[in-house]
Amino acid sequence: MKTVLAYGDSLTWGYNPETGLRHEFFDRWPNVVAKALGHNVRVISEALNGRTTVFDDEMVFAERNGARILPTVLASHQPLDLVVIMLGTNDLKFHTGGGRVFESRQGLERLVEIVQTFPYQRGYQPPKLLLVAPPHFTATTEPDFSLLFGHAIEESQHFRSAVTKVAEEYGCEMFDAAEVCEASSADGVHLTAEHTRALGEALVEPIRALLADDA
Repeated sequence: MKTVLAYGDSLTWGYNPETGLRHEFFDRWPNVVAKALGHNVRVISEALNGRTTVFDDEMVFAERNGARILPTVLASHQPLDLVVIMLGTNDLKFHTGGGRVFESRQGLERLVEIVQTFPYQRGYQPPKLLLVAPPHFTATTEPDFSLLFGHAIEESQHFRSAVTKVAEEYGCEMFDAAEVCEASSADGVHLTAEHTRALGEALVEPIRALLADDA
């Protein structure tokens, strides 16, 4: 049995931009991957709306700082064969990450370091890493999301280059979500059911290949 941890924010949680609720279970990309890979692979979806890479958000009850909670998640779910990280979207808010992909890249580096250096139970090896660059933002007339992310539409186009740089530096694999999906104009950030399914379908083979390397 192989175990994959999907560590992300609302794009992994399955936030529906039309309703503000959650997409159906089998529309969420981690569950699309799990269904395609079958019973010999367990995909754990560890996703939280608003999660950042390393930045605090004191306006909510939940702990949104991804670096602070990641060690606990790794300890809880070990042994892990692969960790898929898709974070950075919320770092582009002014009140959390400062609004630039530069800070998001630095935060992603910290997450990778945590996964690679965590003191796993004796006998367990650090998991492989697949870094997923989030999709680009798009223009929206939704007032709250326009205020939160509208300034960063152009900035979000740099996710691919930033994530590629981190992947190359730390010996990880990367995938660009913008190649297969795009944010809905309903809020400019989140994915429709069709597009989150498309992301899951596109990730099946890269994940299968990474797991097969350990066979």
